[in-house]
Amino acid sequence: MNFSFRKPSVIPGFGLALGFTLTYLSLVVLIPLSGLFLKTFTLTWAKFWETITDERITHAYYITFGCSLIAALINVFFGLILAWILVRYRFPCRKLLDSVVDLPFALPTAVAGIALTALYAPHGWIGKYLEPLGIKVAFTPIGITIALVFIGLPFVVRTVQPVLEDMEEELEEAAASLGATRWQVFTMVILPHISPALLTGFAMAFARALGEYGSVIFIAGNMPMVSEIVPLIIITKLEQYDYAGATAIAVVMLVTSFILLLIINMLQKWSQTRVVKD
Repeated sequence: MNFSFRKPSVIPGFGLALGFTLTYLSLVVLIPLSGLFLKTFTLTWAKFWETITDERITHAYYITFGCSLIAALINVFFGLILAWILVRYRFPCRKLLDSVVDLPFALPTAVAGIALTALYAPHGWIGKYLEPLGIKVAFTPIGITIALVFIGLPFVVRTVQPVLEDMEEELEEAAASLGATRWQVFTMVILPHISPALLTGFAMAFARALGEYGSVIFIAGNMPMVSEIVPLIIITKLEQYDYAGATAIAVVMLVTSFILLLIINMLQKWSQTRVVKD
C-alpha cells in the first residue's frame, strides 16, 4: 500500500513519523491503560460485578457523572457569552478579564477547593447568607457542581474564542440586511459556525470534570450516599490496598467516559460536515 501526502511535508518520511507517534502514544497512553485492564482481570466476573454495582459506588457514579454533565452544560452557556464579550466588545480592563479566564488553569486545584469552601460553607462569606434561606451549597452536589464549573469554564472559552475571532462579521451584516432578526442571525448564521467548537469545549470541560479531585473533595464533604465522588472512592480503595477493586471502578469510569466522548466527537464531526455543506 502506497501513502502519499496531499501537500509537501516538512517531516521526512511517513514511516518514521508514524512509528514515533505510535511509540509515544503507546508509552504514554496505551500501555498504562492496558495495565489497568490487566489488573482488573485478576477479579472474577462475579466479584467485578459486585464491586462496580455496590450501592455506595453506584450513587457515586450518579453524583460524578450528573454533576459533571450539569457543570459542562452551564460552562457551554456562560462560556459562549464570555467568549462573545471578549471578542466583540472593547471595554476597560478587558485584557485583565481575558487573563482571569485562565486562572483555573494555573491555580492549584486544592487551593480552588479551599477557596470555594470558605465562600460557601455555612459560616462562609456567601454561605452565611444562603443558610438562613435553606440553601445549602457546601457539602452537597450543588457545591460539587460549582467547583466543576470553576475548573471547566476556561476550556469552553478558549475553544470558542478563536472561532469567533476568525468569523467574518460580514455574514451577520448580510443576514441582517436581508431582514433576519437578531435571533435568526444567531441561530442560522452564528450557531452553526461555532457549534463544532462548542461541542469540543463541552467535551473537554466534561472530561476534565469527570476526573477532578483536588477542588471537589474540600467542598463535597465526601459523605457516602450524599456527596461522595468516584475519584475519592478509588483513592480510598488504594489506601486500603484494594488495588483490584480500585482498578475495576476505574475501568468503568474509563469505558463510560470513552463512549460518551466518542459520541460527542461523532456529533462534532457531523456538525462540521453540516457546516461545510451549508
